[in-house]
Amino acid sequence: MECIFCRIVAGEIPADVVYQDKELLAFRDSHPQAPTHILIIPKSHIASVTDLTGNHQALMGRLMLLARELAQKEGISASGYRLSVSTGTDGGQLVPHIHFHLLGGRKLDDMLG
Repeated sequence: MECIFCRIVAGEIPADVVYQDKELLAFRDSHPQAPTHILIIPKSHIASVTDLTGNHQALMGRLMLLARELAQKEGISASGYRLSVSTGTDGGQLVPHIHFHLLGGRKLDDMLG
């Protein structure tokens, strides 16, 4: 497996996991850009938003709801947070496995997530 996120899902690379179930995994970013910086990924390999199909609709909906729940648990829901996803190299996607960044804990208008 070349995909670092697939290796994290497989347990080959350790991560600070904050949530997991049979379809989704959320873990703290090892290079946080904000006091709260959590990556939320589907456990199945989907390279990017471009690769999503109608079959992924429920999975992506669950991912969005998980982001909301994690923001509440992290105490950043009331003050606000950023949920960011990059697509493709020109969009700034560094890992070719769809992932959402949940960022908060400080004012974020001075940065891109």
